[in-house]
Amino acid sequence: MSELTIASVLRMNDGHAIPLFGYGTYQVPNGGSCRRAVAHALALGYRHIDTAALYGNEEDVGRAVRDCGIARDRIFVTTKLWNSDQGYNSALKAFEHSLNRLGLDYVDLYLIHWPEPGKRADSWRALVELKRQGRARSIGVSNYTIAHLEELLRETDVVPANNQVEFSPFLYQRKLLEYCTAKGITLTAYCPLTHGDKLDHPTLAGIGKRHGKTTAQVLLRWALQHDVVAIPKSARLQRIGENAALYDFELDAGDMRKLDALDEGYRTSWDPSRVR
Repeated sequence: MSELTIASVLRMNDGHAIPLFGYGTYQVPNGGSCRRAVAHALALGYRHIDTAALYGNEEDVGRAVRDCGIARDRIFVTTKLWNSDQGYNSALKAFEHSLNRLGLDYVDLYLIHWPEPGKRADSWRALVELKRQGRARSIGVSNYTIAHLEELLRETDVVPANNQVEFSPFLYQRKLLEYCTAKGITLTAYCPLTHGDKLDHPTLAGIGKRHGKTTAQVLLRWALQHDVVAIPKSARLQRIGENAALYDFELDAGDMRKLDALDEGYRTSWDPSRVR
């Protein structure tokens, strides 16, 4: 494995690069606090910012990106299409609204947030059109299982560049990761810190103690070493810095085996496997 840095990227199947580490903004409220948090993350070296229409903070994210003094083409911005806007024409309109709220000329990655029954195929056609126009540089999906991806690939020749799903050692979706890797689809882990539910786990604590790292840092480093994009979220500025302190240690093969073995199907969020 090549040495990882905060600038490390993965190459997506459309030729664009996605930063391996980013800042997630779920539940970080609009109105100043999100803008300050994103600005702080960018100042620390983060170059990947993840938001969504559902989060209600695209305005703050866009303001921070525009005002940070970093060239736009050096910052990777992801946003997402929510369920109530799915369908071909409504997806195009929703993207326009997101772009206006962000105040940007394009987004780097636009995702279908959820495999909405009866609408996801038309939504994907809209995303393909947005990619053709260049206003969404890359397009992908979120919360898609292997079955959802197989359905999509039967209907299109445009393979998603990314699939964003809940992913941690406690929800180690190995088969999904292997499937996406085989198809050239990068995987992004949301809730990589299990919403804090598992941070006191003794296996994490033991590995963290040996490396002089927090259990949160162990979880994030595990994702990166699986070539999975990690987008931890925190509204606390100190924690945003701690989450990025991942590049002065490496988990060895034994550590990775122990962490891989923690899988118990533990979800903190939605279960898309129930969606047909």
